Amino acid sequence: MGNYIPATENEKKEMLRAIGIDSIDTLFGQIPEEMIIKDGLKLPEGMSETQINKKMTAMAEKNQVFKSIFRGAGAYQHYIPSIVKSITAKEAFLTAYTPYQAEVSQGILQTIFEYQTMMCELTGLDDSNASVYDGATAAAEAIAMCKMRKKNKALVSATVNPGVIDTITTYCHGNGMEVVVIPEKNGETDIELMEKELDDGVACLYLQQPNYFGIIEAAEEIGQRVHAANGKLIMGVNPIAMAILKTPAECQADIAVGEGQPLGIPLGFGGPYLGFMTCKADMTRKLPGRIVGETTDLEGKQAFVLTLQAREQHIRREKASSNICSNQALCAMTAAVYLSAVGPKGLKEVANQSMSKAAYLKTRLAEIGYDTVYDKPFFNEFVTADKGKAEEIMGVLVENGILGGLPLTGEHTGQILWCCTEVNSKDEIDALIQILKEV
Repeated sequence: MGNYIPATENEKKEMLRAIGIDSIDTLFGQIPEEMIIKDGLKLPEGMSETQINKKMTAMAEKNQVFKSIFRGAGAYQHYIPSIVKSITAKEAFLTAYTPYQAEVSQGILQTIFEYQTMMCELTGLDDSNASVYDGATAAAEAIAMCKMRKKNKALVSATVNPGVIDTITTYCHGNGMEVVVIPEKNGETDIELMEKELDDGVACLYLQQPNYFGIIEAAEEIGQRVHAANGKLIMGVNPIAMAILKTPAECQADIAVGEGQPLGIPLGFGGPYLGFMTCKADMTRKLPGRIVGETTDLEGKQAFVLTLQAREQHIRREKASSNICSNQALCAMTAAVYLSAVGPKGLKEVANQSMSKAAYLKTRLAEIGYDTVYDKPFFNEFVTADKGKAEEIMGVLVENGILGGLPLTGEHTGQILWCCTEVNSKDEIDALIQILKEV
């Protein structure tokens, strides 16, 4: 295979000179030394299709598929109706890329429009974009939406998923925003400490609902205090929980984001997933990514168009608050098909079953000495003490085809985050408890 290098050596030197750097090595100087490949990729010789199939099959057989999962922490196992895959696997959807030519992409644009509509119904807010890469990206992009000339500080609750906090911190390092993590108090956001950080420089506060420990936060009260300081409230929400909890709109949130994976997308080793973003109408022009609108053509027929996309991708790139220029179109359509398949009543049933089965698991664990750390209202996740044997216990569960709760780290070492969804049966929970007893 040949190489295609469009820039000559002189052109490279000219570009480096223009940005004040003397070499390519300096340009990539922030990359850790151990991450740099110095002796080439050392790729093996090519193989035939038959050989590749055998090799890939052998590799896949090393994967362990658990018969029971009691772990969430941001990614959840839910039942996916067969119609979801049946529709999304159709070639017209599966092979479609970015709908740049709106006039010939009406089908894809309509699916995005329907997705946007459902996200607005789910969160209660006015507008939705066409999705971003994942929930953590959505959180970071939402904070960037709130940045203003004199408001350059973002507050983030310590009860937010650590991975989301890391992503927010990385984004804010790039756009010059200050991140202040508000400590937790008994598993919830410490409202008193939050109040002390609310000053004229605060652009927004990011709150997860339910939070990382499964607890339902006092979102309305927090929102009122943030708004009193002229800041914005961003809520990161579990879309399944929104079927029975107060919506972000009801909590007076300005922006709602989250991980859309629970909406018909399998766990899939961490992706591809789906970041959804919705906001109040007065923030629509700051919403990154694509927005699909509905209109009529010259003949008065229904038509769909891309709108506001120029902000990141074309003529106004230098004025954009984001450089994201693609979306998870297939995953977004999957979410729309899932929501259509289960309907409002079905979504509430999924949420109610997840919550009730988590409550049953909590009761059974308490019977054998796994005391709950936070005795507070929760959705489908909760934290227990681990009795000092978390890793050993999880290893035994794995041997029995069960993925147990997540052993927490840092200041929460010695605790386990458990989760249930509607797919966890009473028999599975009882079997888990029996194994834990034996351990």
